[in-house]
Amino acid sequence: MIRSLRGIEPKIASTAWISEAAYVVGNVVIGEYSSIWPGVTIRGDGELITIGNHVNVQEGSVVHGDGLVIEDYVSIGHCVVVHGDRIGTGSLLGNNCTFLTESTIGKECLIASNAVVLSNVDVPDRSFVAGVPGSVKRAVSDEQIEQMRMTAEHLVERAEWFKESGL
Repeated sequence: MIRSLRGIEPKIASTAWISEAAYVVGNVVIGEYSSIWPGVTIRGDGELITIGNHVNVQEGSVVHGDGLVIEDYVSIGHCVVVHGDRIGTGSLLGNNCTFLTESTIGKECLIASNAVVLSNVDVPDRSFVAGVPGSVKRAVSDEQIEQMRMTAEHLVERAEWFKESGL
């Protein structure tokens, strides 16, 4: 469901796919070939939420934040809470993780499932973060970066199946 709020309607690229069972409202821009899966809520009731190209937000996730920017080729796993300021290109947020306000995640980062990135934290590029609270455990390997990129590309293909089926 796509809704306007106070006269502001989400702007969605024609190549993007938004599930009919997702809820996208207000001040939101969604880029080319991005996908928003069933049960996702994106609530743009403040400053613009920008979702880049080739981004996937998977089932059950919640995206909300003032001025939030999600750069290109980001994968947001199932049941993730996104409330921070910026997620860098090529990053992957694992299932059930939480990303809190006034924080940033650098480029090509891997946030482990169930990790919590606390408020006022800046995660450097190519970091693997795990734990509660989340902390940098090591650098992300070239192999992991390739896998994360493949995940983003794979979900573009899968979203196309749903779009072609009229779902």
